[in-house]
Amino acid sequence: MKNFLDVANSWPMWLSVVPVVVAVLSEAFIFTKKAKEAGPLVGLDEKEAKRAFKVGATAAIGPSLGVFIVMLGLMAAIGAPVSWQRLSIIGAAPTELAAANMAAKAQDVTLGADNYTLINYANATWVMALNGGAWLFTSGLFTDKLDIISHKVTGGDTKKLGILSVTAMCGAFGYFAVNEFIKGLAPDNHANIAAVVASALSMGVLTEIGKKHPKLNEFNLGLAMIIGMIAAIIVK
Repeated sequence: MKNFLDVANSWPMWLSVVPVVVAVLSEAFIFTKKAKEAGPLVGLDEKEAKRAFKVGATAAIGPSLGVFIVMLGLMAAIGAPVSWQRLSIIGAAPTELAAANMAAKAQDVTLGADNYTLINYANATWVMALNGGAWLFTSGLFTDKLDIISHKVTGGDTKKLGILSVTAMCGAFGYFAVNEFIKGLAPDNHANIAAVVASALSMGVLTEIGKKHPKLNEFNLGLAMIIGMIAAIIVK
């Protein structure tokens, strides 16, 4: 059977993902326009609104850089077009990669292995779509209810809400990190440990540097991931 990556990176696949990406760009444009129009309602003049937009755009570079770096690995696993489409909607490369891995595991194959076929790839795209669809469905129906839930949990205390948000993120990222660390305990697979340790140490160092140079904080995640990848390559 034809290599699945030949199909995954073909021009029909590129054309098929364009409508979704265009829809996302259109939404971004509409939201930006609405935000500018709402500026006077909250006491922002045009100059302040432009400054706020500039700050927000700059702040988005760091997290986007992290997503882009992880996307490189996702592209190697499921092809560039679908990676571009999925991350345009969800923006969580680890989640999409996990979905593709679970789809492969359910079919008793390994993602990207020699016996990974086009049928396996097609099933993986369905799993990713259904997984992301559930997120979008939930957010569309219950986003307006989150404020009620957060108020009941925190009692309206913004400090408690901040603590809950940070601990939830620490738990999620810690879960992924520990899983990779455990994989690295296997013989001849210590690159995973190197990546986790190097990323954690570099994030600590970058955070300290960021106290003196706040603008660097926007790039901490991406830089830590790059350092972790380099460490893994060296150990491998």
